Amino acid sequence: MQTEDIQVSGVQSIDRAVRVLAAFTPERPIAGVSDIARLTGMSRSTVHRLLTALAVHGLAQQLADSPTYSLGPRLLSFADTARGHLTLDRQAEPIMTWLRDESGETVGLHVLDATPARRTVAQVESTQALRRTYTDIGAPRPVHQGAPGKVLLAYADEALRQKVLRSKLIAADGETVVPAARLRAELGEIRERGWAMSLQERVVGVVALAVPVYDHTGRVIAALSISIPAARAGREELEVLAPVAMSAGSTLSARLGYGLTPVRTATPTQAQEATS
Repeated sequence: MQTEDIQVSGVQSIDRAVRVLAAFTPERPIAGVSDIARLTGMSRSTVHRLLTALAVHGLAQQLADSPTYSLGPRLLSFADTARGHLTLDRQAEPIMTWLRDESGETVGLHVLDATPARRTVAQVESTQALRRTYTDIGAPRPVHQGAPGKVLLAYADEALRQKVLRSKLIAADGETVVPAARLRAELGEIRERGWAMSLQERVVGVVALAVPVYDHTGRVIAALSISIPAARAGREELEVLAPVAMSAGSTLSARLGYGLTPVRTATPTQAQEATS
């Protein structure tokens, strides 16, 4: 067998082994050979051979007095190692820098606390002389004001969202009351299109667009935003930037384990690999 054939065979074996491991889920922590063969489309003999090999390395284990299998204990140490590196702050920085370079504008990273309030936890500033700069890093801000907060609120659990909608919703001017029905409808639109926009809503002279960031459980844990001086952009300019912002959000989500396959967006992926 030629070297190239051996390499192809090895890649196929790894691919099949990953498919076997992926057959185990929180809803299906235990499975038999026939179950996995049906789920993966592989033969029972192939599945059995792979499970046996995985069990030797502690990546799978056969349950006592049972023909069924579960994931193996060695995966716990792998998970701990990955968890230490695949944190939001570590994975976000190269994506934020890429998005700043693509848009030419300041990029922010925002999270939702238990209050609930929106907090900006990081930024990569625009290099332009006239630019948006976050001077309130870490400070709580009303979650219903501005694009980043609305993205986080739109994808929050229903109980938290209802808690906010039942509260007195004061606009950034400190006086105007925002109708709950209008905010509820806007949150629905955000979930449908996948991004939020604000036009001088929280800070006079600043417009922004924000997208969600998912973790490995499928939960939205952060928002990425592009903030621009209103003198340089409005609704149309923000809409043009929406696809690139969504690409950055999807790539960061993939880096945090969301989805089964990497997002196929060459430029941000290359930016991540260069810093890995």
